[in-house]
Amino acid sequence: MRKNRQTVTIQDVARTAGVSVSTVSRVLNGKVDVASETQDRIRSVIDDLGYTTNLAARSMRSFKKNLVGLIMPDIAYPFAVEVMKGVNRAIAQSDFDLLVYTTGDVRKSGRASHEQKYVSLLTNSITDGVIIVAPVAGEYSTDAPIVSIDPVLSDPDYPAVHATNYQGAVDAMEYLLGLGHTRIGFISGRSELESSNRRLKGYRDALEQAGIPIEEQLIASGDYTTETGVKCARELLALDRPPTAIFASNDQAAMGVFQVAQERGMRIPEDLSVVGFDNISESKYMGLTTVDQFISEMGFVATQMLIRLINQMPLDEPTYKMKTSLVIRNSCQVLTENT
Repeated sequence: MRKNRQTVTIQDVARTAGVSVSTVSRVLNGKVDVASETQDRIRSVIDDLGYTTNLAARSMRSFKKNLVGLIMPDIAYPFAVEVMKGVNRAIAQSDFDLLVYTTGDVRKSGRASHEQKYVSLLTNSITDGVIIVAPVAGEYSTDAPIVSIDPVLSDPDYPAVHATNYQGAVDAMEYLLGLGHTRIGFISGRSELESSNRRLKGYRDALEQAGIPIEEQLIASGDYTTETGVKCARELLALDRPPTAIFASNDQAAMGVFQVAQERGMRIPEDLSVVGFDNISESKYMGLTTVDQFISEMGFVATQMLIRLINQMPLDEPTYKMKTSLVIRNSCQVLTENT
């Protein structure tokens, strides 16, 4: 009779097979320095006891586990939800399963070391490869396939998917400039991410190309969260000469601008025009003009790329650039003398 699957441990396998726990572990991890007769005996015991439900044990018949890892800073954020929609769609069309790891907060200290630890853990014993969302670490100690979404660098040492952040920001700024706005506030994203830096550069370059001097006081340092978006919006709107429009580097920050506008009795767009970046589902109901970077599609493409790498198939390009598109709703209007 088989033991209850929930009670079977690696110690049970070792004791039944008459070997040490370390020997069982080496077989589970695909090591080849265990005698074939011993390997066969351990496999037989594992099957008999039902220990194959263990993730590591599943891999002992083959180096391929048919499991991919997804590492992201916070699964509660709308950006993360949209990424997972795309990843889930790709997983559903494949023979792979998905395992998600998270640090729980984009602002948690030591995120780079957490990422490196998770990558090492997942690729050494559990998964065939990993997708890392908005990574802050620059390198990882693994030979397993890695694909990143919104990487810390434009051209990392591993395949990546990112949006055309610079062009998206330029498009948003040219739209506001075309409406007559010249005092445009900007709320940046996380400074360690390339996406944030590219959007800031797009803001600066658009003003420069329009012949408008850049005022540093109109640039507020954000971190892609609504809470900080609120703080930044209060700073910008408290200026002696506040902006007539605010370009938030993501929709989460733009939500903070909406909150502050409501606090101050300001109407959007009559008193203040607002543009975001992401096009998360909430932005549609807010009537927010924003830059769509097709987040779900990025998750889908990244997963497809990872599966190709796992299957030792070449990629067309190591970096996939998702083209952005400006989505015009009703959060902006032409600047009038009374605005």
